[in-house]
Amino acid sequence: MKIVTLKDKSGIPKYKQIIASIEDAIIKGALKKGDKLPSLNSIKNQHSLSRDTVVAAFNELKTRGIVQSIVGKGYYVTSEDIKVNQKIFLLFDELNSFKEDLYNSFLTGMGENVQVDIFFHHFNTDVFSKLINDNAGDYSYYIIMPANIKGTENVISRLPNDKVYILDQMHLELMAYPSIHQNFKKDIYQGLQDGLKQIKNYKKVILLYNKERQPKGILDGFNLFCTHNNIQSEIIDTLKDRALSKGELYILLDDKNLIRIIKQIKEEQLTLVQDIGIISYNDTLLKEIVEGGITTISTNFNLMGHRLAEMILNNEFAQIENPNSLIIRKSL
Repeated sequence: MKIVTLKDKSGIPKYKQIIASIEDAIIKGALKKGDKLPSLNSIKNQHSLSRDTVVAAFNELKTRGIVQSIVGKGYYVTSEDIKVNQKIFLLFDELNSFKEDLYNSFLTGMGENVQVDIFFHHFNTDVFSKLINDNAGDYSYYIIMPANIKGTENVISRLPNDKVYILDQMHLELMAYPSIHQNFKKDIYQGLQDGLKQIKNYKKVILLYNKERQPKGILDGFNLFCTHNNIQSEIIDTLKDRALSKGELYILLDDKNLIRIIKQIKEEQLTLVQDIGIISYNDTLLKEIVEGGITTISTNFNLMGHRLAEMILNNEFAQIENPNSLIIRKSL
């Protein structure tokens, strides 16, 4: 079977005819996963086309995940699912329950015939750079969660700037890209301000903060709140070897330390709320239930995922602050 057939007077652009021919060959079984496509030059010469026309067709198939290029060898079929019309690269810092909510909401918002491949950089600069470099040119869109990694703008600049969306944490150096993000400084300040009446029942407010993984905006907003309200405060980076004291309120930014401190409260025979207060960052279903309910400061991750999908589907350039709120439960 001849793989690529073109009609001069069909009214359909030649690069789209090339795509349709390859899709038809896959449907009919003439091309299967792993098979090599005709070379760019052979298609160009056979049909008297410009090289750019053939490259445009192959690049579209590539960004949909149907073919891949191997340097020095050519193009090969990587998927027989020709229904996929968009292939999306999603780079998270790490997976946890609220990121899972974001991911699922995004998938639902994107609808059918979209392939989303998820990767994790785990706050490692080298991993971040390698994942982007290895996948540049292979996707329709790139959704990047830069976290607090420095110099991300240099790595991201290797991608097509009209195909990149920034997610969750925004840097000044990335303002050229559309985004949906949190304003961490404003959000923690306002969340604590909304709970000021309850917070004043405690002698000291303690922020457990890891500068390697957590946004600096949280630290800045916390310090601003404590200064404005004359709140006695402390910033620590670990609970290890720390004895709890009655009248302390802990602000915890990750779930592992939330579980650790609840366990420690029980071991030291203290009482949650009366002796030790807790505010946790990022709401989950589990926090509605644990110890009768954990107070949280949280953005709406379902809304974030849904709005991100809307931006991509509508080809929208916007920089959106996702809403954030304090949810008071029994731990405060």
